[in-house]
Amino acid sequence: MLSESAAEALGARVFDYVTGDPGRLLRFMESSGLSPDALRQAAGTPELAAGLLDHVVADEELLLACAGALEVAPEQITQAWRRLGPPDAGEFGA
Repeated sequence: MLSESAAEALGARVFDYVTGDPGRLLRFMESSGLSPDALRQAAGTPELAAGLLDHVVADEELLLACAGALEVAPEQITQAWRRLGPPDAGEFGA
């Protein structure tokens, strides 16, 4: 299992991946309901990292693409999601 600091670092990399492409960013904003201003205000918060990881983990195609681009196993992203997400997130797929 990833440490909290490793999960946060991976969450930041996932954030960069998603926000680095306008199409991926738009899909995240639409699914989360965040406006551009709200996204800017939330940048760097644990809540945004958890929401972003939730978004990526919920979409297998996005999860696999993100993992490939970051050169990490998809399971590592899932572990970061479990570590940073809501307390009950770790119960799914465990």
